[in-house]
Amino acid sequence: MDITKKLTILADAAKYDASCASSGAADRGSTGNAGIGSTSRMGICHSYAPDGRCISLLKILLTNFCLYDCQYCVNRRSSDVPRARFTVQEVVQLTLDFYRRNYIEGLFLSSGIIRSPDYTMEELTRAARTLREVHDFRGYIHLKTIPDADERLIAAAGRYADRLSVNIEMPTAESLTALAPEKNAMSIKITMGRIRVRRDEVKAEPRAGTFAPAGQSTQLIVGADASTDHTVLRTAETLYGAYRLRRVYYSAFSPIPHASAKLPTRAPPLLREHRLYQADWLLRHYGFTADEIIVDASGGLDLDLDPKLAWALAHREHFPVDLNRAAREMLLRVPGLGTRNVQRLIAVRRQRKIRYADLGRLRCDTKKASPFVITIDYRPALASCESNALRPAFVAAPRQTGLFDAPCNQRPSSMPGV
Repeated sequence: MDITKKLTILADAAKYDASCASSGAADRGSTGNAGIGSTSRMGICHSYAPDGRCISLLKILLTNFCLYDCQYCVNRRSSDVPRARFTVQEVVQLTLDFYRRNYIEGLFLSSGIIRSPDYTMEELTRAARTLREVHDFRGYIHLKTIPDADERLIAAAGRYADRLSVNIEMPTAESLTALAPEKNAMSIKITMGRIRVRRDEVKAEPRAGTFAPAGQSTQLIVGADASTDHTVLRTAETLYGAYRLRRVYYSAFSPIPHASAKLPTRAPPLLREHRLYQADWLLRHYGFTADEIIVDASGGLDLDLDPKLAWALAHREHFPVDLNRAAREMLLRVPGLGTRNVQRLIAVRRQRKIRYADLGRLRCDTKKASPFVITIDYRPALASCESNALRPAFVAAPRQTGLFDAPCNQRPSSMPGV
């Protein structure tokens, strides 16, 4: 099989991993036409570094052959998808060729399980080691870590990769056992724990070198089982606390051909995935807990409102908040105020009293914030502060879908995160 065919198959097979999402650029080229440059569907995706830089990555699988038969995976053993496998040298050469042409700045490499977890992890690590040691590659490398692989292989992978990730896949151990019987939730968590311990050791002893300096991440599939948003967020909260993950990614389940009867026949609303990312942001940066974020008795997020606004409407006893007196922790819970907004407001009030006009100058979302704040020259009318009156103002009015509108369940093709 020629390299282009392999690239087509293995780049397409890698798109289901949300840890590194496609940029969503249209397929566009300059061959035979005016203009310069092109976009390609074969493996190039855009992700974002912690400092906000956009990084183009070659996102591929080493192979989509797999010993496991995970029911939710299109590359499962029983699937009839076309199969391909790169050699380590082909991965290395593709990465270098794409890099020299300025198509990419790094590599995202994952794989199906072939022969054994140890063999697969060794091949992934060998690709990263060859790039670093033989070709002195300085670009970004993200490697998937294979649970049950030998600890020494994981240690080696962390020396060459900027980020490691271990996909836990299901929100509960019971769901993982039911849908992926070859996988074990405990072994996945043990691998995460080993990565955390090694990172802690390196931080404590700088002379020990580097180990996955961009941290570790994981992915949760949403909608493949009956888990509620509350269960998903509780799992994410536990993973952040126990293993110091840099990110948890959420991937809405996509029905696959010839699927098991255990799986749903329809995909969940993609808005659910979006709300989970918003809730995840509250967990990581705004001091919320999973139990606080979920205000609905059913355990689901409100799809009509962002989670922070939904929490504020459900807890009107905390509002309006005096911006000149409230603690930072309470300011972070005000709808329309982000972490930078709060930092700037605190800096301003050290010098003088905050006025309502300052919110606009600091680029706060005044439409969201105005019913929830008090300044020296502004106080919302009591009648406008009732949740029943506020909700219609924030919920978009329903409209008839147009003939040429994108399908409402179409996956957004861009998602930040490296």
